[in-house]
Amino acid sequence: MSMSAFFRNLRTSYQAEIDDLSFDSEGRNVLRQRLLEKRGQVAFLRQMMEVSPEMVAVVFHDGFHFELPSVLDQVLTLDSDEFPDWASLADAVQLTPWAQELADGFLQEPQGDWFMTVAAALEYMHQRPSSHHSEAGEHEHDGAEPHGQTHRRDIDHGHDFDRDDEQHQERNHDESSAQWLEDQGFDRKE
Repeated sequence: MSMSAFFRNLRTSYQAEIDDLSFDSEGRNVLRQRLLEKRGQVAFLRQMMEVSPEMVAVVFHDGFHFELPSVLDQVLTLDSDEFPDWASLADAVQLTPWAQELADGFLQEPQGDWFMTVAAALEYMHQRPSSHHSEAGEHEHDGAEPHGQTHRRDIDHGHDFDRDDEQHQERNHDESSAQWLEDQGFDRKE
């Protein structure tokens, strides 16, 4: 999968923003607390959404569920002036209730649709680092599992059940995503 220069540039900044919020000077994980504080500053942050979207998008961290990953893969190839309307991504991206409440405020802004697409794409890249690290030519996978995922392995047979499940889910998502992309006017990949 290729990625537009726009998202390649923002990806590192978004990860740095998450990293900066994650730990205090004593090494304690304070991400949840700091995100709550940032979410309390949304009125101020909205003013920065066009200039520094990666700094604002962190308020949506862990607020998205990606139902059709290949749709987001397609969005990542687009330049910042080519994004589909946010409403057209409704089947591909679901928001948690608290994130939907935040999004409603952002969507009232003139560039709200654009920003929500950027925020979703940044969080998508953050949640699926292994598939995009190698594409972006960044750090090698260090053996750690992606955020929030565990890895099951049948030790006796060396069978990777998670990978089988992921491949099955990806095939199902790919078909749904291909149909969605075609409905949006994109050419169907074969």
